[in-house]
Amino acid sequence: MRLAKSSFSGILLTIAIGGCFGGEGSGIVGISGGGNGNGGNGTSGLGFFVQPNSADVGQTITPAVEIVVRDSLGGTDSSFTGSVTISFASNPTGATLSGTTVRQPVNGIASFTNLAIDRAGTYTLQASASGAVSVTSGAFTINAP
Repeated sequence: MRLAKSSFSGILLTIAIGGCFGGEGSGIVGISGGGNGNGGNGTSGLGFFVQPNSADVGQTITPAVEIVVRDSLGGTDSSFTGSVTISFASNPTGATLSGTTVRQPVNGIASFTNLAIDRAGTYTLQASASGAVSVTSGAFTINAP
């Protein structure tokens, strides 16, 4: 975490910059901005709030993969009314992604609670939404049981 401090006419301003920027677990990872500042509806990007973790073949990926919808200023867009879709970004084994792959965000977060993959391998997922730049997860492994 990095702290930036500035003083303006006797006012001290402290800004903390940090988060989970890779690997497994929670944190805003891979936020992508729109090329023109917004995606036509004020939304500029998506981020993995919870990255996919390793799991066994056919088992639900836990914790649930979560995608945050960002507005043009980088804040959570809790008014976003579109759908978020999740799919493979890389699928070297020809596996099938099962579970609910299209979700409506609640307060700007789409939670994919029942995703599973039917073949062992290393994968990445991609989240996309209308009016937002898509984002790709970090690599994760599905293990043979």
